[in-house]
Amino acid sequence: MSDEAAAIAAAQAGDQDAFRVLVELHSRSVFRLAYRMTGNEQDAEDVVQEAFLRAYKQLHRYENRASFATWVYRIAANYSLDLIRSRKTVESDTILEHLRESGAGPDRLYVSGKMQETLDRALEGLSQQERTAFVLRHFEGQSIDEIGGVLGIGNNAAKHSIFRAVQKLRKALTPWASVTTT
Repeated sequence: MSDEAAAIAAAQAGDQDAFRVLVELHSRSVFRLAYRMTGNEQDAEDVVQEAFLRAYKQLHRYENRASFATWVYRIAANYSLDLIRSRKTVESDTILEHLRESGAGPDRLYVSGKMQETLDRALEGLSQQERTAFVLRHFEGQSIDEIGGVLGIGNNAAKHSIFRAVQKLRKALTPWASVTTT
């Protein structure tokens, strides 16, 4: 029995320290997922807290059919989507902040800001399933099996969601291809 499996069993038996071990094992990856989904550090921290709170409350329902990581990712992805829907805005200033720090000129800052706005709108235009699948695959490096587990769909549906997301994002960003290469 692995350390994680032992921690899960102990946590299900009511051991709060064992659940704390699970939080420590998975909080960074859940934060990365939440940050990529929400585009905001504070929102990501809120998602992590809420995801683990929900996981703790529902721990008795966890079954070993999927890994604990997949289970908590699903909770975090769903909560991230709920948060995005409730706010209807995604704050993504990471590119602009990086450019400002690097001393980029005003023209480059302007173009990068507009490109980031286009990307944000394109991400917002994806369905919940497409966005989650895209983030899990391209930002978190999850396998198709893992993505299917998080989303509760089959492998072909997961692949198709990623494909549709890439096609939509590519279409939205096509006008910027000539700007970035000049």
